[in-house]
Amino acid sequence: MHGSHATGSPYAPYTEEDRTAMLEAVGAEAVDELFDIPADVRFDGRFDIDARTERETRRLVRSILDRNDDVTELLGRGHYGYYVPSLVDHLADRSEFLTSYTQYQPEISQGFLQALFEYQSLLVELTGLGVANCSMYDAATALGEAATLADRVRDTTGHRVLVPELLREERRSTLENYVAGTDLAVETYPVADGTVDLAGLTDLVDDGVVMIYAESPTVRGTIEEDLEAVGDLAADTEALFVLGSDPVALSLLERPVDIGADVVVGDASVLGLPTSYGMGLGLFATRADYLRQVPGRLVGASEDATARRAFTLTLQTREQHIRRERATSNICTNQAWVALRTAMHAAVLGPSGLVELAERDVRRARDLAARLDDLVGVIAPVHDRHHLREFVARVDQPARAVADDLEKRGFAVHVVGEHEIQLCIAGVSDERIDAFVAAVEEVTR
Repeated sequence: MHGSHATGSPYAPYTEEDRTAMLEAVGAEAVDELFDIPADVRFDGRFDIDARTERETRRLVRSILDRNDDVTELLGRGHYGYYVPSLVDHLADRSEFLTSYTQYQPEISQGFLQALFEYQSLLVELTGLGVANCSMYDAATALGEAATLADRVRDTTGHRVLVPELLREERRSTLENYVAGTDLAVETYPVADGTVDLAGLTDLVDDGVVMIYAESPTVRGTIEEDLEAVGDLAADTEALFVLGSDPVALSLLERPVDIGADVVVGDASVLGLPTSYGMGLGLFATRADYLRQVPGRLVGASEDATARRAFTLTLQTREQHIRRERATSNICTNQAWVALRTAMHAAVLGPSGLVELAERDVRRARDLAARLDDLVGVIAPVHDRHHLREFVARVDQPARAVADDLEKRGFAVHVVGEHEIQLCIAGVSDERIDAFVAAVEEVTR
């Protein structure tokens, strides 16, 4: 930024002489030559937006939003709409949180840093692993980072990353992007009745595997029953065992460290955010052995000059910016405000409240499946497994037609097969569940 002194502006990083020298180096006469923007979409200096008063603007926005369909969503598959206590909104909307960016200056960011430290501590307690970061974009990027971490820490010439064939396409795509340019290759292993086909996975595992990934709950809501065996398979070949989960599920299921998991990834925004249609919060926890390989940022606790407990960013991405090609990760930001909301929501619930929420998810999903299974033309759940939050049901009629008819009655569900729909109870009131069962009975007659 040396040019700021010459230009008199802190926002101009170079002088006109610098600009000319750079253009000459690339063989261009003007900056515009560096961009190929069609004339019909090029900004001409006018926005053509009529000026409106605040009241008129609110009325316009409201009229646009009113065009959305008002439906009860039983969608799930990674995006959940739990009730978020109002306390979270009131606290997280304080200006010192909303206006904070990265907490590079610990002397003025102690409150936010401590909240993020509590978020990390929550994940460490739930997973049993030694370290968690604070935080990442979403579950997909966390999975991608786990794969590149495995490639760095496993002492092998192998390159195979094994994932379940049911892995969501969006996550698979992000993982593929992450491993592009490396020697890693993503391969799938079979599932049986909604969970890992242990025999099929065993046949695929050899010394060339660097990472085995499993999810519990799976994308279909099923709970994996053989995770310890999967962990043993990974350990036998020194592959990293990566588990996908979330804070609600982890409060009820066996701790990942106890079944051999080396890394836990997932979406922590099941707490703190309503259904956000793509917005997430990447969960990433791993063993203390890999502390210096963790992507993103970590908040650490230390002492200041007067021996008071103090919090600060440590092993942060700024180090990776400086290291350039020697960086362990290219991820360069986090979801600090969302992580703050997740920590607040977890604190409001407390340990017993978090377990109660998870148990309620198991009970309500089981009860809804039983009610649907009593209907003519419906089998629920499809998989003979324990479920959390969601499950797949089979309908005799074409699933797309059933989903369309349900939407006309005010309910949105996923179509996951020619005769399969997926249903999620997270955030849906008991009253709407009753209405949904009645609607399903109507459309499947």
